[in-house]
Amino acid sequence: MSPKISAVIITYNEEKNIRRCLASLQGIAEEIVVVDSHSTDRTKEICSQYENVNFISTDWKGFSDTKNYGNDIAKHSWIISLDSDEELSKELKTNIASLELKEENAYEFNRLTNYCGKWIKHCGWYPDIKVRLFNKSITSWEGVVHEKLVYTKSISTELIIGDLNHYSYYTEQEHLDRLKKYAQLSAEEKFKAKKGNENYKIIFSPIFKFISVFFLKLGFLDGITGFKIAKNEAKYNYWKYSILKKLHQTNA
Repeated sequence: MSPKISAVIITYNEEKNIRRCLASLQGIAEEIVVVDSHSTDRTKEICSQYENVNFISTDWKGFSDTKNYGNDIAKHSWIISLDSDEELSKELKTNIASLELKEENAYEFNRLTNYCGKWIKHCGWYPDIKVRLFNKSITSWEGVVHEKLVYTKSISTELIIGDLNHYSYYTEQEHLDRLKKYAQLSAEEKFKAKKGNENYKIIFSPIFKFISVFFLKLGFLDGITGFKIAKNEAKYNYWKYSILKKLHQTNA
């Protein structure tokens, strides 16, 4: 018999997403830990409708520390980590249910992103492979912006067939707002790490990013949506290096 699984989700004002996420975990996670940073919408109310949800309200600790906090609270060693705007597809859910978990393994999912109502198959966004099922006794999250799992011993990864559906942005403005926040965090992280402040990156990095996403990664096959994604990711690089330059100037 395979060991029981706890799901861990971090939330803040996710009433439009959280029900879909929780519903997809039924029959897979014996327990769902929702770590919420004082939402002011109906997130808590929706979570309370599920008997297996343990809703924890706490101050925001950053992406990695908040996820690690949820892992510590979880009753079971095996963790399935989802963002609130994600759901297990039927195929993925079926394959997880039939899986014999191995302690020396961590399990990867293909993430398929929905952008403003369109599923994105190019732009470097698919397959967006993520480790999302792991044993917490040998893992922890690290990183400020794009957190990643680190392991205390050597492990193998296994890809589980089926998509993790990701409902990323409902409007292009949501995408831009998120990128601005990530640009600030990334620039601060680079500054703390004493990364260089090469002025040429402000000019050339956005250009190369657009070319990479739209042409090299076949974003043009996603049509106008692919163009918007490439354009916005170029803006992200511009914002990131502009902020980094200001940090160097301010602290010179």
